[in-house]
Amino acid sequence: MSDVTRAGVVDETPGRDATVGSAGGRRGPRPGEGERWGEGRRRRRGRRGEALMVPRAEFTSYYGRPVIKRPVWQERDIAGYFFLGGLAGASSVLAAGAALTGRPVLARTAKVGAATAISGSLVALVHDLGRPTRFLNMLRVVKPTSPMSMGTWLLTGYAPAALAAAGSDVTGRARRVGALATAAAALAGPGVATYTAVLAADTAVPAWHDAHRELPFVFAGSATCAAAGLGLVVAPTAETGPARRAAVLGAACEAVATRRLKVRLGIVRETYDSGSAGQLMRAAEHLTVGGAALGLLLGGRSRTAAVGAGAALLAGSACTRFGVFRAGLASADDPRYTIEPQRTRLDNAGRS
Repeated sequence: MSDVTRAGVVDETPGRDATVGSAGGRRGPRPGEGERWGEGRRRRRGRRGEALMVPRAEFTSYYGRPVIKRPVWQERDIAGYFFLGGLAGASSVLAAGAALTGRPVLARTAKVGAATAISGSLVALVHDLGRPTRFLNMLRVVKPTSPMSMGTWLLTGYAPAALAAAGSDVTGRARRVGALATAAAALAGPGVATYTAVLAADTAVPAWHDAHRELPFVFAGSATCAAAGLGLVVAPTAETGPARRAAVLGAACEAVATRRLKVRLGIVRETYDSGSAGQLMRAAEHLTVGGAALGLLLGGRSRTAAVGAGAALLAGSACTRFGVFRAGLASADDPRYTIEPQRTRLDNAGRS
């Protein structure tokens, strides 16, 4: 209860102030002891490692906000557009092969499937764009460096060919036109099945852009499995030989490309392994491998096995497209997946 007066401090209680070097405080070096004190600290640091006075810094963005803008694409429209476009393109290739090898039911199944799928794909795309005129406006220019421009023209040329091939086969009219349309659709089919991967990889979304080398092969394998699955479900067992072999080829291509993609992505691979995207990708792997194996072993003898294998292949292909789409959204939402790969690339460039 000390008090300050003109005469000084009165009623002061002694022993309340901490003094330098007392038992309760940490004494610094006395004059002349600085060198020995510093050497002792260095020796202790060498034995135990440097003690951190503050926690290690972790990456954070401005108020935790994403660095890039999340894609505004609707999942049902664009992921469905990816799946249906792949199914259509690969089905046109399968239809041409079936027609050349004398499998008319399989050829018709693939042609009708391609025409139906590309129609649904265009509907999904236009629905996401909001107005049909936006699709037509993209035809005003031809820009070879733009995947969107090239994809628009590719769809514009492919869709009439696929529809003409299916119409000729179903009606039995204009056989020559139908044969030319089948060949044209088969030539454009691989591009239709894979250009959506190029379109996605051309964005700044890390899970898509950083996978630009492998993503087209993932989509190609997935599309092949979808076309093979449709053939196994609809065509008679005696004609499903090409579909069963295509399923094995597509499953192998997709599996190898997906593994390679995850190895090369580094930290971004987490978006393909976790959350709903991870669940979809694991389901896709199981369905695709299981469907291809079932079709190869039993699809040529059992109609039930062929239908089951085809349904699994179609479901696996859809899971792949929706899984890739959700992985892209997850990588855009978390700023770590944008910044940390950039820092790694800069460090590697500096060391080289």
